[in-house]
Order: sequence, then structure tokens, then C-alpha cells
Amino acid sequence: MTVFEQLQAVGEKYQAGYLVLVDPDRLEQQDIPRFGQQVQSAGVDALLLGGSFLTNDLSLIAETLQNSTNLPIILFPGSAMQLTSHADAILFMSLISGRNPNYLISEQVKAAPLIQKQGLEPIPTGYLLIDGGTQTSVSFISNTTPIPRDKCEIAWAHALAGQYLGMQLIYLEAGSGAKTPVPDLMISSVKKQVSVPIIVGGGIRSTETARQKVEAGADFIVTGNVIEKDPSLMSAFAEAIHG
Repeated sequence: MTVFEQLQAVGEKYQAGYLVLVDPDRLEQQDIPRFGQQVQSAGVDALLLGGSFLTNDLSLIAETLQNSTNLPIILFPGSAMQLTSHADAILFMSLISGRNPNYLISEQVKAAPLIQKQGLEPIPTGYLLIDGGTQTSVSFISNTTPIPRDKCEIAWAHALAGQYLGMQLIYLEAGSGAKTPVPDLMISSVKKQVSVPIIVGGGIRSTETARQKVEAGADFIVTGNVIEKDPSLMSAFAEAIHG
């Protein structure tokens, strides 16, 4: 079974799936085995590994994480440099909400031969950056303007274009450290227009907020910063998201 098929199975089993984003720059090597046990027992469905900026050894962290959990490890790269064979799949993302050609196609062209060589499963993903109330790392690094929070029609039109281009997932991202998450109305608007699964992340700090996003139409919820501060919250998030 491919990783994408595993994600589809999660969607069939639960109302929504729960993904935890691991920033390699914020995870100490000696803490990885314990963290792997925690995510395994908390009911997390898969791990996303990566970030907008990277200074640590991604391969070493990924290998240690891979040896510490049976959960699928999916790369969430900020550039073509953030690749390693010590993962199961990669979100092969195009930042379709922006107009920076580097993140629409250039980084993807650089990464494609390496992904093939490393045997990673690519999951084509339309990545939409949504205004989260503050400038985030991804908006700064990518030099792209987020979609305004009140422009639902712009968001769903981009998402629909992504689906028509063959994207298997649509990722609505408010950004790490966002003051506010993706609005419920925007999620529901996108959900009405596309038939592929929708991932929602950024600014989700409580189980109540996570649940609201699921009720609005999110198929997968991503948490990152809040788990870094308190990994024990993962069980509560999993329960709220799974429904």
C-alpha cells in the first residue's frame, strides 16, 4: 500500500486524519526515540518532516525518526535541498497561490531526479498560503503574498486549478506561528469546489479549533508549534480530529 493509499484509508476510517509536523531544527537528536514512541501511542496518523528553513542534518534526524516509529514519514520540504531517502514519501508541492516561479516549478525540477533516485513516493500537492495575521517564515522565504482571509473565491479557484492540474492534495497553510488559522468559511468554500482531500495547518493551538476545522471540511489537520511545547497534547488532538 502506498503512503497516499494509507492516507486515503485514514480518511475512510475517521472523519479526518491527524498529521504532526516535525521541524528538524527544533528536535534534538537525543529526544527523537522518546518522541517516536509518543506519536506512535497518541493516535497520530503520519508525520510531516521539514520546514521553510533548515540548518540541521535532515538525513540523520529522519533516519533516527524512522527507526523510532512505524508511522509514515512524509517530507514537507522548503526547497530541493531538503531531501533524504530516510522517509517514505514527499509532498511534491507547488506553491500555486504565489507567482514566484522558483516555488511554482523551479525547485520541483531540481528535486525530481533526486526524488526518483532516492525512491521516495511523490504526492502531488497544491500548496496555498493563507494570511494568518502575521508574516511567517514561508511567506518570507518564498517571497509570495498570502491569499487574503476574506477572499474565499480566490482560494477555491486556486484549489480547483490545482486539482485540474492533477494535484492529489490541497494544502491550506496559514504558516507556522500564524496568529489565526485558516478561516472556517474558506475551508468550507474550498471543500465545496474540489474533490481531493484538503489539509489545513498553521495557527491551530487548541483541540476545539482543530475540531472546528474538521467540521468546516478539512480532511487532515496539521499541528506543529503547539506539540513542540507540549507533546502530551497529541492524544487529545487525535481524539478531537478523528471524531
